[in-house]
Amino acid sequence: MKTKGFFLVLFISATAVLNAQNVRLGVKGGLNVASVKFSEDVFDNDNITGFHIGPIIEIMTPLPGIGLDGAVLFTQKGTELRDKTIRSNFVEVPVNLKWKVVLPLVKPYLSAGPYVGFRVAGDKSWHDKYDDIVNQIESKNFCAGLNFAAGVEIVRLVQLSINYNLGLTNNFKTFDIDHPVTSGSGRTRTWIVSAAVFF
Repeated sequence: MKTKGFFLVLFISATAVLNAQNVRLGVKGGLNVASVKFSEDVFDNDNITGFHIGPIIEIMTPLPGIGLDGAVLFTQKGTELRDKTIRSNFVEVPVNLKWKVVLPLVKPYLSAGPYVGFRVAGDKSWHDKYDDIVNQIESKNFCAGLNFAAGVEIVRLVQLSINYNLGLTNNFKTFDIDHPVTSGSGRTRTWIVSAAVFF
């Protein structure tokens, strides 16, 4: 099923490129507010703030207001447990289907699509010597999920958006370091405020 979905996205992307009326490149960046939803209630964790930045491409098709965008973003995710901030740095590749309201100067839009990410730096593990139940958290090297965004394009140069990043893979695992059996897992949830500038 995952293979069929991948080839469907690839087919739509190839069709859009071949029939594109407008291809634009730009730079995207902004603020992340990230948290982790653990599968057990052992931890009382809080949000952390981070940033994201990277190149973006937008491809609009002949269908009015319909297109795709994709990016390669350096982004920060993680959580805060007690007084310890766990922050991992990822390179993420989102691909979104986009629908714009065709207006002269200001175009509201909605977009959604999948993303994949690879951890490139940051905290790999964290040990809590005071916890008798679960005292080890480890960040995994791969993540994937879905993006949902609403935004506005101003005079074809700038796009401002609010995004919700829903992790579908387990980005963290928890276990007792003295008895190395995984006891739980955690998935990221991230609110993102972005600005993109096109050349």
